[in-house]
Amino acid sequence: MPSTVFWGSPRQTVIGPEETLPAKLDLILQKLNLRERVKGETVAIKMHTGNNIITSTIHPVFVRKVVKAVKEGGGKPFVTDLNWDAAGAEERGYSSETIGCPVYPASGPEEKYFYTHKRDFKNMKEWKVAGLIQDATFLINLSHIKGHPSCGFGGAFKNIALGCMVGETRSAMHDTVHFDKYWFADKCPDEAVRKKIIDSCPVGALVVDRKDPRELHLHTEPCMQCGRCLKVAPAGSLKIDPVNFLAFQEACAISTAITLSTFAPGKVTYISLATQMTPVCDCFGFTGMSILPDAGIFGSDDIVAIDRAALDCVAKLKLIDENMTASLRKFLWPDGHPFTRMHGPMKDPYKVTEYGEALGLGSRNYELVDVLPVDENAPPSRWFISAS
Repeated sequence: MPSTVFWGSPRQTVIGPEETLPAKLDLILQKLNLRERVKGETVAIKMHTGNNIITSTIHPVFVRKVVKAVKEGGGKPFVTDLNWDAAGAEERGYSSETIGCPVYPASGPEEKYFYTHKRDFKNMKEWKVAGLIQDATFLINLSHIKGHPSCGFGGAFKNIALGCMVGETRSAMHDTVHFDKYWFADKCPDEAVRKKIIDSCPVGALVVDRKDPRELHLHTEPCMQCGRCLKVAPAGSLKIDPVNFLAFQEACAISTAITLSTFAPGKVTYISLATQMTPVCDCFGFTGMSILPDAGIFGSDDIVAIDRAALDCVAKLKLIDENMTASLRKFLWPDGHPFTRMHGPMKDPYKVTEYGEALGLGSRNYELVDVLPVDENAPPSRWFISAS
């Protein structure tokens, strides 16, 4: 049986506030029965407040509506994010006065409050879940859909996977991409050739390893998998392999599973906004032009289904090439999903949903339910602005 994903289109039938995305969020909250589910619960609203001068994170109007619904249902809400983002959240509009509840650092101001979970994956043995997340009795995963240089895109999985772990764990998750060997120094002993390999990369993704000058280090984030380096490297010395790029996505699925295991069944729900989508994560701390048209707002109790639905909706949109940062625009792939066009085909954004489904977190089979369908045959809008 498919999971249900509620969806609000960014389009309107008529001009009026009742058909805007905030109004459709209200309808989605009703469909999710949020008010009925949070009575007496300590509700963590996990979102990315961003940092520095970013303006493309979720608008405070949406956050306040979620907070208001939780309060109306008798829950005790707080917004939470990484310590350095939470510390300056008010600069981006996330203050208790504007959103209606406090903003707390998930693992304390110094990231010293956490719970340790054991699980082996590549270089990882321990996963440290933020204390305020695990202490909460209900979780609302309020995520912003955008591109991401490590995994193609960031959505519901990414918001929990990185945002609910302490810095030590986040770093180890990123380092999983280096677990499987991709450079074989014995096949390229010539320093001059190594320099040619490094110089062949148009985005500077290959560098000399800081611990051993005979080794090369691949920064997977900027790597577009263009293959220029492979044309220079001696046979067998270098691999550009999906296993390295997908390790981070599998780590994200595992991290998410660990965090979700700390909540009782039915005590987690998901809301995702696909608006003001940018090429990279909100943690970059700045906002450029939107590189995709808005795809609307999604709500579900299934994390696999909501990310899959968001990706499928984005796949139908045309990448706005002229809005891309000039340095990225030069290396766009000619076809594929908009997010893989930006970041390369080995950063398949769907993979995290496959890993999540395999871990029992949900289903990629979903039904998309439009909470307020657009009537294409509606008569012309007749409206006026009242003078009083």
